[in-house]
Amino acid sequence: MPPVSCLKMPPWIRKDRPRSVVHLNITDFAVAVERMVDSRLKGHPVIIAPEATARAVVYDMSEEAYQAGVRKNMPLQRALRCCRDAAVLPPHPDRYERVMQDLFREVLSYSPLIEPGEADGHLFIDVTGTSRLFGPSVDVAWRMYHQIKARLGLTPVWSVAPNKLVSKVATRLVKPTGEYVVGDGEESAFLAPLPLVLLPGIESGDLCRLRELNLSLVRQVADLTLDQLNIPFGKRAGMIFDFVRGIDPSPVLPAGQRPRTIMADHEFGNDTNDVAMVEHAVYRLVEKIGATLRKQGRAAATLAIMLDHSDGLRRFRQMAVRPPSGNDITLFETVRSILYLAWTRRVRLRHIRLICAKPVFPPAQMELFFSDSVVIAQKRASLINAVDHIRERFGHDSIGMGRSLTG
Repeated sequence: MPPVSCLKMPPWIRKDRPRSVVHLNITDFAVAVERMVDSRLKGHPVIIAPEATARAVVYDMSEEAYQAGVRKNMPLQRALRCCRDAAVLPPHPDRYERVMQDLFREVLSYSPLIEPGEADGHLFIDVTGTSRLFGPSVDVAWRMYHQIKARLGLTPVWSVAPNKLVSKVATRLVKPTGEYVVGDGEESAFLAPLPLVLLPGIESGDLCRLRELNLSLVRQVADLTLDQLNIPFGKRAGMIFDFVRGIDPSPVLPAGQRPRTIMADHEFGNDTNDVAMVEHAVYRLVEKIGATLRKQGRAAATLAIMLDHSDGLRRFRQMAVRPPSGNDITLFETVRSILYLAWTRRVRLRHIRLICAKPVFPPAQMELFFSDSVVIAQKRASLINAVDHIRERFGHDSIGMGRSLTG
């Protein structure tokens, strides 16, 4: 008997027809694009980073640099100590966006349900019900692979699975090259022996709590009942219960349709330009966005802020969150930077809106080194997880961060 989901299935997903979701992933996408431009980079370690900026961090790296210990968002100077012979190139976001559009066009003929990543080489394609036109889903994925390789010179990792979550895990398993097929009904057995760090939607805070319980494998958590998961995880228990069983009803969005945007607003009772009061309001907005993201098992990849001044002028700024996160403290660091990019006038503020567009699966927590940043991230995750747990039990106002209680 298949496991019962705690998540409500969207009405357009038919239970009597197994889904087939293809996931394409161009490994080290930015590096792959740069190697298309300059073939001399092939086979050599490459680091993509804005070298001329202060406190530059790694945007992307080649497999050779990864094996040497380089990781995304690592300070560039530390990365160069790990891999001294790496070629350092500046990122070209416009170039990566153009290649993403090319990828999109290559697969558009196979399905109208295509959900691309944020210029990162990822594509979900729902090919359910297309077998009469194109044959079995595995053949469709194989054809996409060869078409992209022949026309664009890129070599994607690919997988076929009954949903987005399982297909994403499958491509993580076979990187940097390979393919994987998970049949309908095989989701739970496929995930069971894997480490929890490979599972999208399981954030670092969840991992910390699970490690405290001496749980590190998917099958260990899948053996727990929903009531047992409710004790440490509260509202997130249902999501975790489903994810460790390979249940993910989230649809692949139609081509051109954006994922649901998460927004939070604050209207000041009296217009103000008091810094403490504004930061207090912004942190409360971050808490709302973060709580929604964690409940959905997603992370913010991009955040934007909109400021309305007393004289009617509106200012808008946005910034990428690297790595994507659903942690309030981490999100506030980014939002605070955006705030002061947008807030450059002395005219008082009337209204603030915080926007999280295109929530994504949290990145895999696969750090192979110990560093201050990793330790800090784990402490933040444990703290926010504890706050969520207390609020779930005693109410939202039972506990608050100092920054949110002043102003």
